[in-house]
Amino acid sequence: MAHLTLSSGNALYHEHTPPTREGAVTFVFVNALTGNTDAWEAAVAPALREKGFGTLSYNFRGQDGSPFGDGIALTPDLIVDDLCALLEAIAPARPVLVGLSIGGLFAAQAVLRGARTEGLVLLNTLRRIGPRIAWVNDALPHLVARGGVRLFLDAMFPLLVNEDFAAGAREAFLSDAPYEPLDPAHGHMNLMAHSTAADWDIPYERLILPVHVVTGLQDRVFLDRADVDALYARLPDATREDWADTGHLVPQERPEKLAGALAAFGERLA
Repeated sequence: MAHLTLSSGNALYHEHTPPTREGAVTFVFVNALTGNTDAWEAAVAPALREKGFGTLSYNFRGQDGSPFGDGIALTPDLIVDDLCALLEAIAPARPVLVGLSIGGLFAAQAVLRGARTEGLVLLNTLRRIGPRIAWVNDALPHLVARGGVRLFLDAMFPLLVNEDFAAGAREAFLSDAPYEPLDPAHGHMNLMAHSTAADWDIPYERLILPVHVVTGLQDRVFLDRADVDALYARLPDATREDWADTGHLVPQERPEKLAGALAAFGERLA
């Protein structure tokens, strides 16, 4: 556990373990917008380390343990710049970026900006921002501003995850405790407020490295199969898995399955 200082009051919390096998890749995990390293470090990253792969997980500025200065707007461009800075400073061995949801977009944009990477994994990233998803994206900051992340999760969680996972998690949601607005100065509020500026219309044809795409077919919020098909077809060197038993939160819902898929991709690159 360490921090990369970017400037006074600005730093990135990260956990880095180099590979223990010669030639093995390092998986660099890029969070979803309100995620944190726990999503990867609970099961996926340890399983990969057991196989000799390296791992690097980190939190965006505004997420747990990654401070940001007063007046800093946590924009998508800033997040991508921070990822590039982290890769340059840590210089992980044979990095492969693994991004969940909008984290996959940030990872792809880092590649397009010239970040040194050997592969890219997109987990429920491929999407077109049409009227439905634009509505969801615009609504999330309003929900969090009025009732915190708990209101957002109570409303959206069963639509994001597979049905078995939702059933098992039900007791942790919809308590009688009153909802509380998220502090406007909180990092998650800052990230959400600026997330709608993300440019999803990227030149997929220029992602000329090996790309692996995982799509959870029980994602009832962001998934549009026709859009996934169309965007996937634009990737020059891509492989794909569609998981019928998984929703949007792949690392939490199917950690063992994800670790296996990542290990197989890493072995192909080796």
